[in-house]
Amino acid sequence: APAVVGAWAWAARFKLNPNAKFSDGAAVTSADVKASFERLLDEATAAAARSNFLSIASIDTPDAQTVVFNLSQPDAPILVAMATINAAVVPASAITAGTIETKALGSGPFKLDEWDPNSKEILSLNADWAGGKVAYDGITISVLPDETAILASLRAGQTDFALLNDPLVATLVPNEANLQLNSIPGLAYNVLQLNPSRPPMDNLKVRQAISCAVNRDEVLETALLGEGKVTGPLTMPAYASDPNTLFCYKQDVEKAKALMAEAGFADGFSAKVIAATGEPPVAASEAQVLQAQLAAIGVKLEIQMMELNVYVDTWLKGDFDMAVAQNGGRPDPYPMYNRYFTKDGNLLKVSNYVDDELDSLLQQGRVETDVAKRKEIFQKFEAHLAEMAPWIWLSTSNTYTAQLKTLSGFEPSPTGTLFGLTKVTLPQ
Repeated sequence: APAVVGAWAWAARFKLNPNAKFSDGAAVTSADVKASFERLLDEATAAAARSNFLSIASIDTPDAQTVVFNLSQPDAPILVAMATINAAVVPASAITAGTIETKALGSGPFKLDEWDPNSKEILSLNADWAGGKVAYDGITISVLPDETAILASLRAGQTDFALLNDPLVATLVPNEANLQLNSIPGLAYNVLQLNPSRPPMDNLKVRQAISCAVNRDEVLETALLGEGKVTGPLTMPAYASDPNTLFCYKQDVEKAKALMAEAGFADGFSAKVIAATGEPPVAASEAQVLQAQLAAIGVKLEIQMMELNVYVDTWLKGDFDMAVAQNGGRPDPYPMYNRYFTKDGNLLKVSNYVDDELDSLLQQGRVETDVAKRKEIFQKFEAHLAEMAPWIWLSTSNTYTAQLKTLSGFEPSPTGTLFGLTKVTLPQ
């Protein structure tokens, strides 16, 4: 368990579980932790979460089970960031050998035995896992062509447990006598990302007009079948504002038209919006609803559907006018948004937007440890971000899994993690 030194004296000390081992039987040591974080911080690694850990000035390893992170400043959310998969600890020997990308080796409950890309994975139990007993010997993960095929496999008893993303399929699960749907509000958010580096989205009034023209409730009801809720930028309950308090969250087409006229675009403009085929399953429907809504203010959207790998490459380059996206949420605002909206953020190419106010508020929230003060800071951040409208936040989605009723013990998580599978028990 982590222990903070000297009331945030800018260091954090961790004691490792002495029984923790990698799936090859080697002990997890402080040297592995140090090597993993130094690799993450190396710009050459191009780690997506690198900017979450830039306060780490150095790492000490007094002994094999002790790690001390020396920080350059107070960093309240760093423990949240460390608890994500982006901060997974891997063997120092594998980093040195350069086998990280070719050999699966971790300290979790399972080990990879077989991988057939886009078809299946076979996992067996890691006998050296220090996290407690697992009630089964392994997992076979099958990749099926679509979610209707997944549902058919569940119905036939060929699949015990499944991930679902499509609300249309998920809402069918409760109709099946032998199946159980697990549904929990997620932290991920559906969003129309504008590119403020491209005209006319570089004009604040144009961006605000788009925000005012969007009927978020209609997008939610039509594209997501009402399975979710309208949201501002912050999706975690501890920090989120009431969306109705944010700039133009209730559709106001007349105000949108006035803003377009003030910006010099009374006759509208044409733009392209990209979306990934099937990821999320509601992307195409969202794009179509938004296309119809923005037509009311003269914005003529051309929808470009892309295969997921092409979409991701295009998205990472920021090579779009607008993008329909579903981005991951976090329990804390700083690790959720610093990579997009701070001057040191490693995904600035994706957002193409930062201003002094956003950067300052994120930094203030990072160093503040008082919960009430952090909430006040981040609600100012959320209000400013919604008003500047670099992106148009739409909704959260529910996170779904489906299972045979003969299984028990799974604990769903708003982050979508499947660690709850370690608690599952099977019929005898």
